[in-house]
Amino acid sequence: MSLQIESNPLIDRLPPHLKQFIKPQNYEDYTPINHAVWRYVMRKNIASLSKVAHDSYLKGLEKTGISIEAIPSMYGMNRILKEIGWAAVAVDGFIPPNAFMEFQAYNILVIASDIRQLENIEYTPAPDIIHEAAGHAPIIANPDYAEYLRRFGKIGCKAISSKKDYEMYEAVRALSILKEAPDTDPEDISKAEQKVETLQNQKEDPSEMALIRNLHWWTVEYGLIGTTENPKIYGAGLLSSIGESEWCMTDQVKKLDYSPDAAFQDFDITKPQPQLFVTPDFAYLCQVLEEFADTMALRKGGHRGLAKLIESNNLGTIELSTGLQVSGVFTRMIKNEDNEVIYFETKGPTALSFREKELIGHGIDAHPDGFRSPLGKLKGINLAIENMSPRDLKAYNFYDGEYIEFEFESGITVAGNNITGMRNIQGELILIQFSECTIKYKGEFLFRPEWGTFDLAVGKEIVSAFSGPADDYSFDLVTHQNATTTIKKEYSTKQQELHDLYQSVRNIREGKNTKFSLEAVFDILTQNHEENWLLAIEIYELIHDSNTDFATRVFEYLKSIEKHQPKIKHLISSGLNIILNTQTV
Repeated sequence: MSLQIESNPLIDRLPPHLKQFIKPQNYEDYTPINHAVWRYVMRKNIASLSKVAHDSYLKGLEKTGISIEAIPSMYGMNRILKEIGWAAVAVDGFIPPNAFMEFQAYNILVIASDIRQLENIEYTPAPDIIHEAAGHAPIIANPDYAEYLRRFGKIGCKAISSKKDYEMYEAVRALSILKEAPDTDPEDISKAEQKVETLQNQKEDPSEMALIRNLHWWTVEYGLIGTTENPKIYGAGLLSSIGESEWCMTDQVKKLDYSPDAAFQDFDITKPQPQLFVTPDFAYLCQVLEEFADTMALRKGGHRGLAKLIESNNLGTIELSTGLQVSGVFTRMIKNEDNEVIYFETKGPTALSFREKELIGHGIDAHPDGFRSPLGKLKGINLAIENMSPRDLKAYNFYDGEYIEFEFESGITVAGNNITGMRNIQGELILIQFSECTIKYKGEFLFRPEWGTFDLAVGKEIVSAFSGPADDYSFDLVTHQNATTTIKKEYSTKQQELHDLYQSVRNIREGKNTKFSLEAVFDILTQNHEENWLLAIEIYELIHDSNTDFATRVFEYLKSIEKHQPKIKHLISSGLNIILNTQTV
Protein backbone atom coordinates (compact mmCIF):
# COMPACT_ATOMS: atom_id res chain seq x y z
CA MET A 1 0.00 0.00 0.00
CA SER A 2 1.49 3.35 -0.99
CA LEU A 3 1.12 6.56 0.97
CA GLN A 4 -2.12 8.32 0.08
CA ILE A 5 -1.46 11.98 0.68
CA GLU A 6 -5.14 12.87 0.53
CA SER A 7 -5.75 10.73 3.62
CA ASN A 8 -5.51 13.73 5.94
CA PRO A 9 -6.58 17.33 5.14
CA LEU A 10 -3.64 18.75 7.13
CA ILE A 11 -1.27 17.48 4.46
CA ASP A 12 -3.11 19.42 1.76
CA ARG A 13 -2.23 22.67 3.60
CA LEU A 14 1.49 22.07 3.29
CA PRO A 15 3.44 24.49 1.04
CA PRO A 16 5.22 22.94 -1.98
CA HIS A 17 8.68 23.21 -0.42
CA LEU A 18 7.59 20.75 2.30
CA LYS A 19 5.59 18.48 0.01
CA GLN A 20 8.76 17.86 -2.01
CA PHE A 21 10.14 15.73 0.83
CA ILE A 22 7.11 13.42 0.99
CA LYS A 23 7.53 10.02 -0.64
CA PRO A 24 5.31 6.96 -1.01
CA GLN A 25 5.55 4.52 1.87
CA ASN A 26 5.63 1.55 -0.56
CA TYR A 27 4.19 -0.75 2.05
CA GLU A 28 4.65 -3.78 -0.18
CA ASP A 29 8.45 -3.34 0.05
CA TYR A 30 8.50 -4.41 3.69
CA THR A 31 9.74 -7.99 3.99
CA PRO A 32 8.44 -10.60 6.46
CA ILE A 33 11.72 -10.08 8.36
CA ASN A 34 10.96 -6.35 8.58
CA HIS A 35 7.58 -7.14 10.15
CA ALA A 36 9.23 -9.59 12.55
CA VAL A 37 11.73 -6.91 13.64
CA TRP A 38 8.85 -4.47 14.22
CA ARG A 39 6.92 -7.09 16.20
CA TYR A 40 9.89 -8.03 18.40
CA VAL A 41 10.67 -4.40 19.25
CA MET A 42 7.03 -3.57 19.97
CA ARG A 43 6.50 -6.66 22.16
CA LYS A 44 9.69 -5.81 24.01
CA ASN A 45 8.56 -2.20 24.39
CA ILE A 46 5.19 -3.18 25.81
CA ALA A 47 6.88 -5.54 28.25
CA SER A 48 9.55 -3.14 29.48
CA LEU A 49 8.29 0.38 28.81
CA SER A 50 5.12 -0.12 30.82
CA LYS A 51 7.29 0.42 33.89
CA VAL A 52 9.66 3.15 32.69
CA ALA A 53 7.72 5.14 30.06
CA HIS A 54 5.43 8.09 30.73
CA ASP A 55 1.76 7.12 31.01
CA SER A 56 1.07 8.85 27.70
CA TYR A 57 3.08 6.27 25.77
CA LEU A 58 0.92 3.17 26.21
CA LYS A 59 -2.28 5.23 26.08
CA GLY A 60 -0.99 6.87 22.92
CA LEU A 61 -0.27 3.54 21.23
CA GLU A 62 -3.93 2.72 21.58
CA LYS A 63 -5.11 6.18 20.49
CA THR A 64 -2.93 6.30 17.40
CA GLY A 65 -3.87 2.79 16.34
CA ILE A 66 -0.30 1.51 16.13
CA SER A 67 -0.34 -2.29 16.05
CA ILE A 68 2.17 -4.56 17.71
CA GLU A 69 1.74 -7.19 15.02
CA ALA A 70 2.68 -5.32 11.84
CA ILE A 71 4.38 -2.18 10.58
CA PRO A 72 1.70 0.53 10.41
CA SER A 73 0.52 1.87 7.08
CA MET A 74 0.60 5.63 6.67
CA TYR A 75 -2.95 5.58 5.38
CA GLY A 76 -4.22 3.90 8.54
CA MET A 77 -2.19 6.18 10.79
CA ASN A 78 -3.50 9.30 9.07
CA ARG A 79 -7.08 8.16 9.45
CA ILE A 80 -6.60 7.92 13.21
CA LEU A 81 -4.20 10.83 13.73
CA LYS A 82 -6.77 13.11 12.11
CA GLU A 83 -8.93 12.63 15.20
CA ILE A 84 -6.27 14.24 17.42
CA GLY A 85 -5.46 17.02 14.96
CA TRP A 86 -2.29 15.56 13.46
CA ALA A 87 -1.12 13.81 10.32
CA ALA A 88 1.89 11.76 9.22
CA VAL A 89 3.98 11.70 6.05
CA ALA A 90 6.70 9.36 4.84
CA VAL A 91 10.14 10.73 3.95
CA ASP A 92 13.49 9.32 2.84
CA GLY A 93 15.66 9.22 5.98
CA PHE A 94 16.98 12.49 7.40
CA ILE A 95 15.59 15.71 5.92
CA PRO A 96 17.02 19.22 6.58
CA PRO A 97 16.41 20.34 10.19
CA ASN A 98 14.45 23.47 9.24
CA ALA A 99 12.08 21.41 7.09
CA PHE A 100 11.71 18.73 9.78
CA MET A 101 10.69 21.35 12.33
CA GLU A 102 8.41 23.20 9.93
CA PHE A 103 6.44 19.98 9.39
CA GLN A 104 5.85 19.95 13.16
CA ALA A 105 4.58 23.53 12.99
CA TYR A 106 1.89 22.24 10.62
CA ASN A 107 1.00 19.39 13.03
CA ILE A 108 2.63 16.88 10.70
CA LEU A 109 4.67 13.96 12.02
CA VAL A 110 7.58 13.12 9.71
CA ILE A 111 8.18 9.37 9.46
CA ALA A 112 11.19 7.79 7.79
CA SER A 113 9.42 4.79 6.30
CA ASP A 114 12.45 2.48 6.09
CA ILE A 115 13.02 0.05 8.94
CA ARG A 116 16.24 -1.00 10.64
CA GLN A 117 17.97 -4.25 9.78
CA LEU A 118 17.82 -7.19 12.17
CA GLU A 119 21.51 -6.59 12.94
CA ASN A 120 20.59 -3.12 14.27
CA ILE A 121 17.42 -4.15 16.08
CA GLU A 122 18.41 -2.43 19.34
CA TYR A 123 19.41 0.93 17.89
CA THR A 124 20.11 2.63 14.59
CA PRO A 125 21.43 6.16 13.99
CA ALA A 126 19.21 6.29 10.92
CA PRO A 127 15.64 7.50 11.40
CA ASP A 128 13.29 4.59 10.76
CA ILE A 129 9.63 3.73 11.15
CA ILE A 130 10.21 2.10 14.55
CA HIS A 131 11.73 5.32 15.83
CA GLU A 132 9.19 7.61 14.21
CA ALA A 133 5.91 5.70 14.41
CA ALA A 134 6.48 3.72 17.61
CA GLY A 135 8.52 6.46 19.27
CA HIS A 136 7.07 9.84 18.30
CA ALA A 137 3.46 9.12 17.39
CA PRO A 138 2.12 7.73 20.70
CA ILE A 139 3.31 10.70 22.77
CA ILE A 140 1.61 13.31 20.57
CA ALA A 141 -1.71 11.93 21.79
CA ASN A 142 -0.90 13.92 24.96
CA PRO A 143 -2.28 17.45 24.25
CA ASP A 144 0.37 19.29 26.31
CA TYR A 145 3.19 17.49 24.55
CA ALA A 146 1.57 17.92 21.12
CA GLU A 147 1.39 21.67 21.71
CA TYR A 148 5.08 21.71 22.69
CA LEU A 149 5.96 19.86 19.49
CA ARG A 150 3.93 22.26 17.35
CA ARG A 151 5.36 25.31 19.11
CA PHE A 152 8.88 23.93 18.82
CA GLY A 153 8.39 23.48 15.09
CA LYS A 154 7.09 27.01 14.64
CA ILE A 155 10.12 28.51 16.42
CA GLY A 156 12.74 25.96 15.36
CA CYS A 157 12.14 26.30 11.63
CA LYS A 158 13.09 29.98 11.91
CA ALA A 159 16.47 29.24 13.52
CA ILE A 160 19.43 30.43 11.43
CA SER A 161 21.93 27.77 10.38
CA SER A 162 25.65 28.10 9.73
CA LYS A 163 27.63 26.63 6.86
CA LYS A 164 28.86 23.95 9.25
CA ASP A 165 25.26 22.96 10.05
CA TYR A 166 24.58 22.19 6.40
CA GLU A 167 27.79 20.16 6.15
CA MET A 168 26.97 18.29 9.37
CA TYR A 169 23.47 17.45 8.14
CA GLU A 170 24.81 15.85 4.96
CA ALA A 171 27.59 14.02 6.86
CA VAL A 172 25.22 12.54 9.46
CA ARG A 173 22.72 11.58 6.78
CA ALA A 174 25.45 9.80 4.79
CA LEU A 175 26.68 7.95 7.89
CA SER A 176 23.20 6.81 8.90
CA ILE A 177 22.52 5.50 5.38
CA LEU A 178 25.78 3.56 5.29
CA LYS A 179 25.15 2.01 8.72
CA GLU A 180 21.74 0.72 7.65
CA ALA A 181 22.70 -0.29 4.12
CA PRO A 182 23.28 -4.00 3.46
CA ASP A 183 26.85 -5.23 2.95
CA THR A 184 28.47 -1.84 3.54
CA ASP A 185 32.26 -1.85 3.51
CA PRO A 186 33.42 -1.15 7.12
CA GLU A 187 36.05 1.19 5.72
CA ASP A 188 33.32 3.36 4.17
CA ILE A 189 31.56 3.56 7.53
CA SER A 190 34.83 4.46 9.21
CA LYS A 191 35.44 7.29 6.73
CA ALA A 192 31.91 8.61 7.22
CA GLU A 193 32.32 8.48 11.01
CA GLN A 194 35.61 10.34 10.71
CA LYS A 195 33.94 13.08 8.69
CA VAL A 196 31.23 13.53 11.33
CA GLU A 197 33.84 13.53 14.09
CA THR A 198 35.98 16.10 12.26
CA LEU A 199 32.99 18.42 11.90
CA GLN A 200 32.01 17.91 15.53
CA ASN A 201 35.53 18.83 16.64
CA GLN A 202 35.60 22.08 14.68
CA LYS A 203 35.54 24.78 17.31
CA GLU A 204 33.22 27.65 16.51
CA ASP A 205 30.36 29.45 18.18
CA PRO A 206 27.25 27.30 17.78
CA SER A 207 24.56 28.62 15.46
CA GLU A 208 20.94 29.06 16.48
CA MET A 209 20.09 25.86 14.63
CA ALA A 210 22.82 23.94 16.46
CA LEU A 211 21.52 25.17 19.81
CA ILE A 212 17.84 24.53 19.17
CA ARG A 213 18.70 21.16 17.65
CA ASN A 214 20.31 20.31 21.00
CA LEU A 215 17.08 21.26 22.79
CA HIS A 216 15.16 19.06 20.37
CA TRP A 217 17.51 16.16 21.01
CA TRP A 218 17.35 16.38 24.82
CA THR A 219 13.54 16.63 24.81
CA VAL A 220 11.75 15.23 21.77
CA GLU A 221 14.36 12.53 21.13
CA TYR A 222 15.96 11.76 24.50
CA GLY A 223 13.78 13.41 27.10
CA LEU A 224 12.88 12.16 30.57
CA ILE A 225 10.02 13.50 32.68
CA GLY A 226 9.39 13.52 36.43
CA THR A 227 12.26 13.88 38.89
CA THR A 228 15.93 13.03 38.59
CA GLU A 229 15.38 10.38 41.26
CA ASN A 230 12.33 8.81 39.57
CA PRO A 231 12.20 9.76 35.87
CA LYS A 232 10.01 8.34 33.12
CA ILE A 233 10.79 8.18 29.40
CA TYR A 234 9.00 10.30 26.78
CA GLY A 235 11.76 10.87 24.18
CA ALA A 236 11.26 8.92 20.95
CA GLY A 237 14.92 7.93 20.66
CA LEU A 238 14.68 6.12 24.00
CA LEU A 239 11.19 4.72 23.41
CA SER A 240 12.33 3.12 20.15
CA SER A 241 15.68 1.79 21.41
CA ILE A 242 15.14 -1.47 23.30
CA GLY A 243 18.71 -1.35 24.53
CA GLU A 244 19.03 2.26 25.58
CA SER A 245 15.56 2.47 27.15
CA GLU A 246 16.77 0.02 29.80
CA TRP A 247 20.34 1.30 30.13
CA CYS A 248 19.26 4.92 30.53
CA MET A 249 17.47 4.07 33.76
CA THR A 250 20.66 2.83 35.41
CA ASP A 251 23.05 4.93 37.49
CA GLN A 252 25.52 4.80 34.59
CA VAL A 253 23.53 7.59 32.90
CA LYS A 254 23.62 10.94 34.68
CA LYS A 255 20.21 12.61 35.17
CA LEU A 256 20.16 16.43 35.04
CA ASP A 257 17.36 18.94 35.61
CA TYR A 258 16.21 20.32 32.27
CA SER A 259 16.89 24.02 31.65
CA PRO A 260 17.89 26.35 28.79
CA ASP A 261 21.48 25.25 29.48
CA ALA A 262 20.66 21.99 27.66
CA ALA A 263 21.02 23.97 24.43
CA PHE A 264 24.78 24.02 25.02
CA GLN A 265 25.10 20.26 25.65
CA ASP A 266 26.20 18.60 22.42
CA PHE A 267 25.37 15.00 21.52
CA ASP A 268 26.80 12.17 19.45
CA ILE A 269 24.11 10.50 17.37
CA THR A 270 26.20 7.33 16.90
CA LYS A 271 26.58 6.47 20.61
CA PRO A 272 24.40 5.99 23.72
CA GLN A 273 24.00 9.23 25.67
CA PRO A 274 26.04 9.58 28.90
CA GLN A 275 23.60 12.10 30.40
CA LEU A 276 19.91 12.90 30.02
CA PHE A 277 17.71 15.83 31.04
CA VAL A 278 14.56 15.53 33.14
CA THR A 279 11.65 17.97 32.83
CA PRO A 280 9.12 18.15 35.69
CA ASP A 281 6.20 18.22 33.20
CA PHE A 282 5.41 18.95 29.57
CA ALA A 283 4.34 22.53 30.31
CA TYR A 284 7.87 23.30 31.52
CA LEU A 285 9.21 22.32 28.09
CA CYS A 286 7.28 25.22 26.56
CA GLN A 287 8.62 27.57 29.24
CA VAL A 288 12.23 26.69 28.42
CA LEU A 289 11.50 26.92 24.71
CA GLU A 290 10.12 30.45 25.11
CA GLU A 291 13.17 31.48 27.17
CA PHE A 292 15.43 30.21 24.41
CA ALA A 293 13.33 31.86 21.69
CA ASP A 294 13.82 35.21 23.44
CA THR A 295 17.55 34.91 22.68
CA MET A 296 17.03 34.21 18.97
CA ALA A 297 17.37 36.68 16.13
CA LEU A 298 13.72 35.89 15.42
CA ARG A 299 12.84 38.05 18.43
CA LYS A 300 15.91 40.24 18.88
CA GLY A 301 16.69 41.31 15.31
CA GLY A 302 19.38 44.00 15.20
CA HIS A 303 22.88 43.79 13.79
CA ARG A 304 23.54 40.40 15.38
CA GLY A 305 20.53 38.87 13.65
CA LEU A 306 21.52 40.28 10.28
CA ALA A 307 25.12 39.14 10.82
CA LYS A 308 23.87 35.58 11.35
CA LEU A 309 21.98 35.71 8.07
CA ILE A 310 25.01 37.05 6.21
CA GLU A 311 27.22 34.32 7.68
CA SER A 312 24.75 31.58 6.75
CA ASN A 313 24.84 32.63 3.06
CA ASN A 314 21.34 31.19 2.70
CA LEU A 315 17.85 32.51 2.14
CA GLY A 316 16.62 34.47 5.15
CA THR A 317 14.35 37.33 6.15
CA ILE A 318 14.63 40.55 8.13
CA GLU A 319 11.59 42.37 9.45
CA LEU A 320 11.69 46.12 9.99
CA SER A 321 9.91 48.13 12.66
CA THR A 322 7.17 48.95 10.14
CA GLY A 323 6.46 45.25 9.55
CA LEU A 324 8.08 45.29 6.10
CA GLN A 325 9.85 41.97 5.51
CA VAL A 326 12.77 41.57 3.11
CA SER A 327 13.63 38.00 2.04
CA GLY A 328 16.78 37.07 0.16
CA VAL A 329 20.42 36.13 0.60
CA PHE A 330 21.97 38.93 2.67
CA THR A 331 25.49 39.99 1.83
CA ARG A 332 26.30 43.30 3.50
CA MET A 333 25.41 45.68 6.27
CA ILE A 334 26.74 49.02 7.47
CA LYS A 335 26.50 49.91 11.18
CA ASN A 336 26.90 53.18 13.04
CA GLU A 337 28.98 53.68 16.19
CA ASP A 338 26.08 52.35 18.29
CA ASN A 339 26.00 49.08 16.33
CA GLU A 340 22.69 49.99 14.73
CA VAL A 341 22.18 48.79 11.16
CA ILE A 342 21.99 51.82 8.88
CA TYR A 343 22.16 49.98 5.55
CA PHE A 344 21.78 46.43 4.19
CA GLU A 345 22.06 44.56 0.88
CA THR A 346 20.93 41.24 -0.59
CA LYS A 347 22.11 39.48 -3.72
CA GLY A 348 20.02 37.63 -6.27
CA PRO A 349 16.23 37.18 -6.19
CA THR A 350 14.64 39.12 -3.32
CA ALA A 351 11.01 39.54 -2.27
CA LEU A 352 9.24 42.07 -0.06
CA SER A 353 6.35 41.06 2.19
CA PHE A 354 4.13 42.27 4.98
CA ARG A 355 2.84 39.83 7.60
CA GLU A 356 4.09 36.83 5.60
CA LYS A 357 2.26 37.92 2.42
CA GLU A 358 4.24 39.13 -0.58
CA LEU A 359 3.62 42.76 -1.53
CA ILE A 360 1.99 43.09 -4.92
CA GLY A 361 4.62 44.09 -7.46
CA HIS A 362 7.55 43.26 -5.17
CA GLY A 363 8.29 39.59 -5.79
CA ILE A 364 11.52 38.18 -7.15
CA ASP A 365 10.61 39.31 -10.68
CA ALA A 366 10.70 42.91 -9.46
CA HIS A 367 13.96 42.40 -7.54
CA PRO A 368 15.91 39.70 -9.44
CA ASP A 369 19.34 41.16 -8.70
CA GLY A 370 19.02 41.95 -5.02
CA PHE A 371 17.70 44.71 -2.82
CA ARG A 372 19.36 47.45 -0.77
CA SER A 373 18.21 50.22 1.50
CA PRO A 374 19.32 52.61 4.22
CA LEU A 375 17.52 52.47 7.58
CA GLY A 376 16.99 54.83 10.50
CA LYS A 377 15.74 58.30 11.27
CA LEU A 378 16.21 61.41 9.17
CA LYS A 379 18.71 64.05 10.29
CA GLY A 380 17.18 67.02 12.10
CA ILE A 381 13.69 65.51 12.18
CA ASN A 382 12.28 64.05 15.38
CA LEU A 383 9.72 61.89 13.60
CA ALA A 384 10.72 58.69 11.86
CA ILE A 385 9.41 58.42 8.30
CA GLU A 386 7.19 55.51 9.29
CA ASN A 387 5.44 57.69 11.86
CA MET A 388 4.78 60.60 9.54
CA SER A 389 1.18 61.41 8.68
CA PRO A 390 0.34 62.71 5.18
CA ARG A 391 0.49 66.22 6.63
CA ASP A 392 3.95 65.58 8.13
CA LEU A 393 5.20 64.24 4.83
CA LYS A 394 4.12 67.39 3.03
CA ALA A 395 5.75 69.52 5.74
CA TYR A 396 9.07 67.83 4.97
CA ASN A 397 8.57 68.08 1.18
CA PHE A 398 7.69 64.43 0.56
CA TYR A 399 5.42 65.01 -2.43
CA ASP A 400 4.57 62.32 -5.01
CA GLY A 401 6.13 63.21 -8.33
CA GLU A 402 8.48 65.83 -6.84
CA TYR A 403 12.28 65.86 -6.53
CA ILE A 404 13.57 65.56 -2.96
CA GLU A 405 16.87 65.41 -1.11
CA PHE A 406 17.25 64.24 2.50
CA GLU A 407 19.87 62.86 4.86
CA PHE A 408 19.69 60.13 7.50
CA GLU A 409 21.21 60.60 10.96
CA SER A 410 23.83 58.08 9.84
CA GLY A 411 25.07 60.43 7.12
CA ILE A 412 23.56 58.48 4.22
CA THR A 413 22.11 60.90 1.66
CA VAL A 414 19.22 60.26 -0.73
CA ALA A 415 18.26 62.36 -3.73
CA GLY A 416 15.69 61.56 -6.40
CA ASN A 417 12.17 61.90 -7.74
CA ASN A 418 9.58 60.63 -5.26
CA ILE A 419 7.25 58.44 -7.34
CA THR A 420 4.90 56.99 -4.75
CA GLY A 421 4.64 55.33 -1.34
CA MET A 422 3.10 52.18 0.11
CA ARG A 423 1.56 51.97 3.58
CA ASN A 424 0.79 49.10 5.96
CA ILE A 425 -2.66 48.48 7.42
CA GLN A 426 -1.88 50.88 10.29
CA GLY A 427 -1.35 53.63 7.73
CA GLU A 428 2.44 53.72 8.24
CA LEU A 429 4.70 54.17 5.23
CA ILE A 430 6.67 50.98 4.57
CA LEU A 431 8.08 51.68 1.12
CA ILE A 432 8.87 54.79 -0.95
CA GLN A 433 9.75 54.49 -4.63
CA PHE A 434 12.17 56.87 -6.37
CA SER A 435 13.38 57.40 -9.91
CA GLU A 436 16.66 59.04 -10.89
CA CYS A 437 17.89 58.19 -7.40
CA THR A 438 21.36 58.69 -5.97
CA ILE A 439 22.36 57.31 -2.56
CA LYS A 440 25.78 58.06 -1.06
CA TYR A 441 27.62 57.30 2.17
CA LYS A 442 31.10 58.63 2.97
CA GLY A 443 31.88 59.10 -0.72
CA GLU A 444 30.60 55.65 -1.77
CA PHE A 445 27.71 55.37 -4.18
CA LEU A 446 25.24 52.90 -2.70
CA PHE A 447 22.81 53.47 -5.57
CA ARG A 448 23.06 55.27 -8.93
CA PRO A 449 20.27 56.56 -11.21
CA GLU A 450 21.28 54.24 -14.08
CA TRP A 451 20.56 51.20 -11.89
CA GLY A 452 16.83 51.81 -12.29
CA THR A 453 13.99 52.53 -9.90
CA PHE A 454 14.93 52.56 -6.20
CA ASP A 455 12.64 51.27 -3.44
CA LEU A 456 13.42 52.70 -0.02
CA ALA A 457 12.55 50.29 2.82
CA VAL A 458 11.05 52.42 5.56
CA GLY A 459 11.98 51.45 9.10
CA LYS A 460 13.97 52.66 12.07
CA GLU A 461 15.44 49.26 12.90
CA ILE A 462 15.50 45.51 12.29
CA VAL A 463 13.19 43.86 14.82
CA SER A 464 13.50 40.26 13.60
CA ALA A 465 15.76 38.06 11.50
CA PHE A 466 15.07 34.44 10.65
CA SER A 467 15.80 31.60 8.27
CA GLY A 468 13.73 31.16 5.12
CA PRO A 469 11.34 33.46 3.29
CA ALA A 470 8.52 35.49 4.84
CA ASP A 471 6.08 34.19 2.22
CA ASP A 472 6.59 30.52 1.33
CA TYR A 473 5.33 31.16 -2.17
CA SER A 474 7.74 34.00 -3.04
CA PHE A 475 10.54 31.64 -4.10
CA ASP A 476 10.75 28.36 -5.95
CA LEU A 477 11.98 26.20 -3.10
CA VAL A 478 11.17 22.85 -4.70
CA THR A 479 14.80 22.26 -5.55
CA HIS A 480 16.09 20.05 -2.73
CA GLN A 481 18.25 17.11 -3.70
CA ASN A 482 20.19 15.13 -1.13
CA ALA A 483 23.79 14.30 -1.84
CA THR A 484 22.93 10.80 -0.65
CA THR A 485 19.88 8.55 -0.96
CA THR A 486 18.87 5.51 1.03
CA ILE A 487 20.02 2.24 -0.47
CA LYS A 488 17.46 -0.39 -1.44
CA LYS A 489 18.49 -4.02 -1.14
CA GLU A 490 18.10 -6.70 -3.77
CA TYR A 491 17.70 -10.18 -2.33
CA SER A 492 19.49 -13.37 -3.30
CA THR A 493 17.67 -16.69 -3.70
CA LYS A 494 18.83 -17.73 -0.24
CA GLN A 495 17.62 -14.49 1.33
CA GLN A 496 14.26 -14.82 -0.43
CA GLU A 497 13.96 -18.32 1.02
CA LEU A 498 14.46 -16.83 4.49
CA HIS A 499 11.67 -14.32 3.77
CA ASP A 500 9.40 -17.23 2.81
CA LEU A 501 10.19 -18.93 6.11
CA TYR A 502 9.30 -15.82 8.10
CA GLN A 503 6.11 -15.39 6.08
CA SER A 504 5.11 -19.00 6.76
CA VAL A 505 5.45 -18.49 10.50
CA ARG A 506 3.45 -15.29 10.23
CA ASN A 507 0.72 -17.04 8.26
CA ILE A 508 0.51 -19.83 10.82
CA ARG A 509 0.18 -17.31 13.64
CA GLU A 510 -2.62 -15.56 11.76
CA GLY A 511 -4.40 -18.80 10.77
CA LYS A 512 -3.70 -18.43 7.05
CA ASN A 513 -2.53 -20.92 4.46
CA THR A 514 1.20 -21.45 4.57
CA LYS A 515 3.99 -22.60 2.29
CA PHE A 516 5.87 -24.48 5.02
CA SER A 517 4.88 -26.16 8.28
CA LEU A 518 6.66 -25.02 11.46
CA GLU A 519 8.73 -28.22 11.47
CA ALA A 520 9.76 -27.62 7.87
CA VAL A 521 10.59 -24.00 8.63
CA PHE A 522 12.82 -25.04 11.51
CA ASP A 523 14.58 -27.74 9.48
CA ILE A 524 15.38 -25.32 6.64
CA LEU A 525 16.41 -22.67 9.15
CA THR A 526 18.95 -24.92 10.89
CA GLN A 527 20.28 -26.23 7.59
CA ASN A 528 20.50 -23.08 5.47
CA HIS A 529 20.25 -20.07 7.80
CA GLU A 530 22.28 -20.89 10.85
CA GLU A 531 21.96 -18.67 13.90
CA ASN A 532 19.00 -16.61 12.70
CA TRP A 533 17.74 -16.17 16.22
CA LEU A 534 14.60 -14.10 15.60
CA LEU A 535 12.87 -16.68 13.43
CA ALA A 536 13.63 -19.34 16.04
CA ILE A 537 12.07 -17.09 18.70
CA GLU A 538 8.91 -16.76 16.56
CA ILE A 539 8.68 -20.54 16.15
CA TYR A 540 9.19 -21.11 19.88
CA GLU A 541 6.40 -18.67 20.68
CA LEU A 542 3.92 -20.80 18.73
CA ILE A 543 4.87 -24.23 20.12
CA HIS A 544 6.38 -23.70 23.60
CA ASP A 545 3.24 -24.79 25.46
CA SER A 546 1.83 -27.30 22.97
CA ASN A 547 4.68 -29.40 21.58
CA THR A 548 7.23 -30.16 24.27
CA ASP A 549 9.69 -32.14 22.15
CA PHE A 550 9.73 -29.62 19.33
CA ALA A 551 9.93 -26.72 21.79
CA THR A 552 12.95 -28.34 23.46
CA ARG A 553 14.75 -28.61 20.11
CA VAL A 554 14.11 -24.95 19.31
CA PHE A 555 15.11 -23.87 22.83
CA GLU A 556 18.40 -25.77 22.62
CA TYR A 557 19.06 -24.23 19.20
CA LEU A 558 18.59 -20.75 20.68
CA LYS A 559 20.93 -21.58 23.56
CA SER A 560 23.58 -22.71 21.09
CA ILE A 561 23.29 -19.35 19.31
CA GLU A 562 23.76 -17.57 22.65
CA LYS A 563 26.97 -19.53 23.13
CA HIS A 564 28.34 -18.62 19.69
CA GLN A 565 27.06 -15.02 19.70
CA PRO A 566 27.27 -13.70 23.27
CA LYS A 567 26.59 -10.14 22.04
CA ILE A 568 22.98 -11.05 21.25
CA LYS A 569 22.40 -13.32 24.25
CA HIS A 570 20.31 -10.62 25.96
CA LEU A 571 18.08 -10.28 22.87
CA ILE A 572 17.32 -14.00 22.88
CA SER A 573 16.75 -14.01 26.64
CA SER A 574 14.40 -11.05 26.34
CA GLY A 575 12.45 -12.74 23.56
CA LEU A 576 12.07 -15.93 25.59
CA ASN A 577 11.10 -14.02 28.72
CA ILE A 578 8.39 -12.14 26.85
CA ILE A 579 6.97 -15.45 25.60
CA LEU A 580 7.02 -16.97 29.07
CA ASN A 581 5.53 -13.78 30.60
CA THR A 582 8.40 -13.31 33.02
CA GLN A 583 10.22 -10.13 34.01
CA THR A 584 12.89 -9.17 31.49
CA VAL A 585 16.24 -8.86 33.19
